[in-house]
Amino acid sequence: MKKILILGAGLSSSSLIKYLLDHSNENNWKIRVGDMSLEVATKKINGHKNGEAIKFDVFNEPQRIEEVKNADIVISMLPAMFHHLVAEKCVEFGKHMVTASYVSKEVKALNDAAIAKGLLLLNEIGVDPGIDHMSAMKVIDEIKAKGGEMISFKSSTGGLVAPEYDNNPWNYKFTWNPRNVVVAGQSVAQYIDHGKYKYVPYHQLFKRTENMSILDLGKFEMYPNRDSLSYRKTYGLEDIPTLLRGTLRRPGYCKGWDIFVQLGATDDTYEIKHSENITYREFINSLLPYDEEDTVEQKLSNYIGVEMDSETMSRLKWLGIFENIKPGIPNATPAKILQKLLEEKWALGAEDKDMIVMQHQFEYKLNGKTKRITSSLVVKGKDQVHTAMSITVGIPVAIATKLFLTGVIKQKGVIVPTMKDVYEPVLKELEEYGIVFVEEETDLD
Repeated sequence: MKKILILGAGLSSSSLIKYLLDHSNENNWKIRVGDMSLEVATKKINGHKNGEAIKFDVFNEPQRIEEVKNADIVISMLPAMFHHLVAEKCVEFGKHMVTASYVSKEVKALNDAAIAKGLLLLNEIGVDPGIDHMSAMKVIDEIKAKGGEMISFKSSTGGLVAPEYDNNPWNYKFTWNPRNVVVAGQSVAQYIDHGKYKYVPYHQLFKRTENMSILDLGKFEMYPNRDSLSYRKTYGLEDIPTLLRGTLRRPGYCKGWDIFVQLGATDDTYEIKHSENITYREFINSLLPYDEEDTVEQKLSNYIGVEMDSETMSRLKWLGIFENIKPGIPNATPAKILQKLLEEKWALGAEDKDMIVMQHQFEYKLNGKTKRITSSLVVKGKDQVHTAMSITVGIPVAIATKLFLTGVIKQKGVIVPTMKDVYEPVLKELEEYGIVFVEEETDLD
């Protein structure tokens, strides 16, 4: 009997846990789920005979050691900053590991030791990163196989609310960790465009957007996503003139969000004094220059340069940033105050469903002609538990774990799923879950 240890039972783990439990009888697996909340872990097991829930604290080293030692493979769905704590113990005690998160420097440093022990440390096998890697490499490998030369690759993903439930002026609701949304982009975005390196600092990030259309869903805008340059090596495109990865939102979102960036409302580096006693209106006012005559609304309009009767100002008013309501958070940073407000206004309703949207744009030369392949994916959630985010993050992790335990995936070391013998079987099974890309090819000349 193989023992699978899953650490972290949050929303993104729901579909992962269900998949492994559903396949546990035929594969003779025991699934042990650990979370800081025993109640949450127990609920995810849902009484399955092959499942067991435990209260798990990643900072409890004796417990961490004991749990890893007793497993055959560990799936870490913990916050990204804790993966290396688990990975180090996996290598120490000869256990395999799978995670949906980016490869950290600490985990990457374990590669040689993992290979020496014949261990797999598979990373970036969720949605973004994950499905994006696998679907992109499938097309890139096909282009190369027929002799094509890649000249441009752009890839964008967004976690959004499904159109049927899109009923607020921001066209956005939280479908994953709110904090990650509030502090998104707080580093320099890097990419290459027609052979020229481009660097976009945080205060310019939400101004540098590109517009695009995706299938029958209409228009979207994309802003650059962190370090795109490193993916030239990941995708085997070291000499490509243009490569850009981005995040998708509906039109108008970035212009509104840029207001918060310019104000400093997303800053998480200092605390607002007496934050438990101030209102949202006072919070916004504290970030604006002193003026005893103008209202807070007028001061914001003057300072940022947004018209009082504009759609952007309407979005801000709808959020309630000018209301005399206290968030009531002691020792709060600006980002935490803003997050509290957004959690109230951007929460998914009880009947709401989310949506994952992804689009790749490949441009290549073949036989003297330039061609473009546009590959698009739309996945909608089933309910509040098996959301699109949970499905697209958790199911690839689960499939890859099964394929490794059954001997289909044979890779070792610290890897991401860009090898054909990894992405091909995973993508094939993902089609059973409605994770299918629509490809359109056009001639550019």
